[in-house]
Amino acid sequence: MKTIDTKSYLDALCEIANQGNCVSTVVAGASMTPFLSGGRDFVYLESPSRKLRKGDIVLFLRDDGRYVLHRIRYIRKDGYYMVGDRQTVTEGPVTPSQIKALVTGAKRKGKELSPKSPLWLFFSKVWIRIVPLRPAILATLYPPRIQH
Repeated sequence: MKTIDTKSYLDALCEIANQGNCVSTVVAGASMTPFLSGGRDFVYLESPSRKLRKGDIVLFLRDDGRYVLHRIRYIRKDGYYMVGDRQTVTEGPVTPSQIKALVTGAKRKGKELSPKSPLWLFFSKVWIRIVPLRPAILATLYPPRIQH
């Protein structure tokens, strides 16, 4: 078995996407929960072929060389500002050159989703607007487990 580091793997996927192909990869981490769950869900990545908008999910490369999958919270003259669906802290500015791919579809809990699906629209139109309320909502959805 050959192993490859995450950055090299995502570099290769982004290169394939930039050649006009759609590629898929499993989601890692918890920052996009509750919409996407690491280790369970998949995203479909393509080279951005349209103007990016608030609510879009993109794969971008941080200055430290790590790839991150987050949603665009807002767009300013100096760049894009990102936030994961489980987060309240906004990151940015992210420059257009740092954005490597646009998520154009997903497989969540085994079900295919498009940006026009009701769940996707909820997260891209409503959830992105209630960032300060997220901790209270998430605490209700994911209460702490009581240890016996």
